[in-house]
Amino acid sequence: MEVTNTTAATGTTLVDAPAGTNPKGILGKDDFLMLLLTELKYQDPTEPMDSEKILSQTSQLATLEASENTNKALEGLAASLQNNMQFSTIAAIGKTADTGSNAIVIEENGGANFELYFPHDVQSGTINILDQNGNTVSTIPVTENDKGVYAFEWDGRDSQGNSMEEGFYYVEASYTDRDSMSQTTRMGAYPIESVRFEEGEALVKLGSSYVPFSELKEIYE
Repeated sequence: MEVTNTTAATGTTLVDAPAGTNPKGILGKDDFLMLLLTELKYQDPTEPMDSEKILSQTSQLATLEASENTNKALEGLAASLQNNMQFSTIAAIGKTADTGSNAIVIEENGGANFELYFPHDVQSGTINILDQNGNTVSTIPVTENDKGVYAFEWDGRDSQGNSMEEGFYYVEASYTDRDSMSQTTRMGAYPIESVRFEEGEALVKLGSSYVPFSELKEIYE
C-alpha cells in the first residue's frame, strides 16, 4: 500500500515506495528537503512564501522522517525477537517436549512403526494399543532396557490376530523400573536432542524425527 503526502505550496507528492518500484521515480525525505531549500532560494523577494506553507512542508518532512525511523526501529525489534526466540529454543535442549498426541494411524491391512521414550531404566513392561474408546486391543512386551527412546512396530492386529479397522489408535506403556517402581509413559513425549533452523523456522529433534518448535504443546524438565 502506498502512503502519499502532498505539499501545500508546490503540489509535490511524497510517496513511500512499495517494493519493486524505481527509487528514482519517487521523492524521499532528502529530495523533498532539497526542493524546499531550492524553492526558498529562488522565491520572489517581493512575494515571499507564506510561513504557514513553509511550516506545512517542514511538518510533512518531519512526519516522513519519523515514519522511516519507526520502520527501522520495528525492523530492529523484529530481528531482536527472532534472536531471542532462537536462544530460547536452544535452551530447551535436554528438556522433555510433548507433541500433545499419542495417536498412530492404521490403514487397511496395515501396521505402524512408532517410538516411545522411557525416562527410567526398564526392568519389564507392556505397551498397550488402545482404540478410540480407550479399550486395549493389543499389547507388545517390553524387555529390560536402559532409559531412552526405542522404536517399535505394531502389525495392526489385535490380541487374537485379527486385522484392525483402519483409523486412529493410541499408544501408552506401563513398566517397572530397576528399582521396582511402577512407571508409565506414552507416545508423543520425548527429550529434545538438538535444534536446527530452516528458513527461519526452528525444528527440534524428538527421537528420530524433527518437529517444528511451534507445534509443541508443552516443554518440561
